[in-house]
Amino acid sequence: MSPQSAPTDRTRLRRMSHKAAHDKATVHAILDAGPVAHVGYIVNGAPHVTPTLQWREGDRVFWHGSAASRFLRVIEGTQACLTVTLTDGLVLARSGFEHSISYRSVLLFGTVQIVSDPAEKEARLKAMMDQMFPGRWPQLRPMTTQDLKATTILTMEVDEASAKISAEMPDDPPEDRNWPIWAGIVPVITTLGPPQPAPDCVPGMALPVVTFGG
Repeated sequence: MSPQSAPTDRTRLRRMSHKAAHDKATVHAILDAGPVAHVGYIVNGAPHVTPTLQWREGDRVFWHGSAASRFLRVIEGTQACLTVTLTDGLVLARSGFEHSISYRSVLLFGTVQIVSDPAEKEARLKAMMDQMFPGRWPQLRPMTTQDLKATTILTMEVDEASAKISAEMPDDPPEDRNWPIWAGIVPVITTLGPPQPAPDCVPGMALPVVTFGG
């Protein structure tokens, strides 16, 4: 993905084009801040959308699932659409018609590839853990051959991509602006709560470091 990619027919924003961005920095920043993605595929002529955790390494995005899933095995080499959306606020206007949300979103199109080499699979899983839970990988029970066999890792290039950002106040028409009701933005802030130990957690363990989302 070049620093400033031209939009394609699939990524061009035709309505409210001022909200669109195609530069690498913006696309990468949203991907890095939003670990939860939805990936859409066409399988046997029918659409399927699945939620998953995604992580980015350079100009590639990765996600994973169960190796027992026949669905994941049949999508290799097919086109997919991956989206990440961050909700930043609720936009309250003076009419129901103008209500909206503040958000940052990314839309990616690409060809799905499966990471099959065991050593590379382990390296990709380590990269995911290092990004979301820094310092935890060396503390974990080492991966086994069966762990790797049971995991499917998928990837595609961050190439055909677009971002869409909306951070505007209500756009009420002039005739509505004196209507006697509050209007503005209610921020939506995602925070991490205090860690809750498992019932069988060994007492006195150090709390984890988590950088999940942003």
